[in-house]
Amino acid sequence: MEIKGAVVAIGETQQVTEKFKKRDLVIQYAENPEYPETVKFEATQAGCEKLDELREGDEVTVHFNLRGRAWKDKNGVNQYFNTLNVWRVDLNKTSSEPMKANNVLSNDDAESDLPF
Repeated sequence: MEIKGAVVAIGETQQVTEKFKKRDLVIQYAENPEYPETVKFEATQAGCEKLDELREGDEVTVHFNLRGRAWKDKNGVNQYFNTLNVWRVDLNKTSSEPMKANNVLSNDDAESDLPF
């Protein structure tokens, strides 16, 4: 799945366990401009460092997987949660600072006709 929007916030990396870390990415998209939506995504493991390249206000396309889990709480009641797990982010509009190319984050203007 993918969605286009503007970066609102980039969280700090959280070391959840010795072997697992995660980081939030929040974007705002406006399918209906009168009612923009603010959506939180989660990057995990090596994806956390890839968010270092982004800045608030950057226009991006976020590619993600929708994940869900169920578990029984201490009272035996079924509980559920969803996660929007980022696997790639493309920069759509150049920010004030240049962005380095890498295998997860890319600039859509990379294939230009300019000779330099």
